[in-house]
Amino acid sequence: MSEVSSFDAVARPQAGKGEARATRRSGLVPAVIYGNKQSSVNIALDPRIIIAEMNKPGFYSRLFDIKVDGKVERCLCRDIQRHPVTDAALHVDFLRISADSKVHVHVPVHFANQDKSPGLKRGGVLNIVSHEVEIIAPGNAIPDEVVVDLSGLEIGTSVHIDSLKLPAGVTVVTHHKDVTLATIAAPTVALAGDEQAAAEPTA
Repeated sequence: MSEVSSFDAVARPQAGKGEARATRRSGLVPAVIYGNKQSSVNIALDPRIIIAEMNKPGFYSRLFDIKVDGKVERCLCRDIQRHPVTDAALHVDFLRISADSKVHVHVPVHFANQDKSPGLKRGGVLNIVSHEVEIIAPGNAIPDEVVVDLSGLEIGTSVHIDSLKLPAGVTVVTHHKDVTLATIAAPTVALAGDEQAAAEPTA
């Protein structure tokens, strides 16, 4: 399950560009929590919190418990507006999550058991086509990653998205089941040697 980070926020009295500018002048980052058929909540965050969380992996797929006026809101970050020059966070959008929520998120793909792939053992090269996939997952059970098992795979094998083993309730967002995630290619050194041998004249 995705990691949950907890931090406090300060409620903002109202929305609007003027109020957001005032929040930034006070040294805080304006943000909003919305969704799950509830009223939006305008908040302000310590910029150090945003920087620290952004520096952790999987920022857009991790859950956040944000405490506002004694109430905890479980959220996903949906968007960050950044300063065009400094790249500092100007505004953050959080989507409210419940146990019944279904959310679209991108999660990393982890390629496991490379030492158990005969193709890789013989010098084959793992060419990764996609380092992440988009999934639909329950809001309270977002996986940290999707695992591809390379056990038994030979040179010339392709791993397709439809071969993924996903946790219960999780589906991949794709229009084509044969989308390639990775291939095990022949070693480039061997290929270069074969090409040189083919070019040499026979005795």
